[in-house]
Amino acid sequence: MPNRRVDIAGAAHLILVPGTTLLHPEETVLEAMLTGWTHQMRSRLLAQGSIAPRIATVRRFYEFTNEYPWRWSPSDLEEWTSSLVSDPRPLAHSTVRSYQLAVAMFLDYLTDRRYSWAEECEQRFGTHPVQICHEWNMATHTNGYEGRPAVRPMSREELQSFFDFADDQVEKARRLGRKGWIAAFRDATLFKAIYGWGLRRREAAKLDLIDFGPNAACPEFGGFGMLSVRWGKAVKGSPPRRRNVLSVMPWAVEALEQYVAEVRPCYWSGAPLWPTERGGRIQAQYVSDRFNDYRQELGLGAELHPHCLRHSYVTHLIEDGFDPFFVQQQVGHAWGSTTALYTGVSSDFKNRVLRKALDSIYLGAVNQTGETR
Repeated sequence: MPNRRVDIAGAAHLILVPGTTLLHPEETVLEAMLTGWTHQMRSRLLAQGSIAPRIATVRRFYEFTNEYPWRWSPSDLEEWTSSLVSDPRPLAHSTVRSYQLAVAMFLDYLTDRRYSWAEECEQRFGTHPVQICHEWNMATHTNGYEGRPAVRPMSREELQSFFDFADDQVEKARRLGRKGWIAAFRDATLFKAIYGWGLRRREAAKLDLIDFGPNAACPEFGGFGMLSVRWGKAVKGSPPRRRNVLSVMPWAVEALEQYVAEVRPCYWSGAPLWPTERGGRIQAQYVSDRFNDYRQELGLGAELHPHCLRHSYVTHLIEDGFDPFFVQQQVGHAWGSTTALYTGVSSDFKNRVLRKALDSIYLGAVNQTGETR
């Protein structure tokens, strides 16, 4: 007995008129399925930035198999996965898993009886979609962080040389009488701010001057005691997450104060903290391009990129004695394990911690026995 049809977003009968004869049935039903899934995701308030990649992934899988969803099998997924990881430039584990999850979610939608796609396919093609993605043929999610293992924090020496080089570009342009010193000053301060407040590149690029404000607990920082990050990394389908970051590095505050007072007024006086010569705001890609220019000039490792400044912020705060939970809140991590993976403390720091612990143990033993050295 056929299921009672429910008028919910993405239902087959709302996309395809029941009982009609289609000129190209297979292609039409496939497109209707993708349209219906789009409607269903929108009804769940998912952002277009989440919907579009999922649709593109399903189309990519369809093109690989050269079969329609009602004929897909688990072996298709396994062959596709093998092709993704065996290319000359294999995809990362996390990327492969995200592709597989997109296909799995699409099939969850198609096999959900409320949307009637199985019934529609049975009537038209004598078969129906099934879920082909299972625990045994999908990439595992082994931990909460799947970034590239080569990414590491910069050492304090690397960081200082990077900032010195950025400052040198300002002085070099000034000596040559070039207007480029203004952009160079902006970029040098930008990188110091990314490190000084532990920002992602998009978070930094999206900053406005009004995002900074005072912190009553640290009046010495004036109007730069706290930063409101409005464009934090979002969970898929959700708006950007916000967080407040307390200023902890006096030298970074001083650098930003000088930039805002002396250099930013040389630009159009709009909202962006990092304006361009044409009155817009810099983009995240610009941050990466300029970082790479400086890194190459200095001969630093190719594995370094702007996010390493954020890794460095986490690492150096931990080394300087800040509470790990405080650091976790500063960078907006939901889990302490993620913050731990950002941390790459130096051997000197570990040796200092070891020495302190051993001295404490030794002194405790001395106090108990009453012996002295």
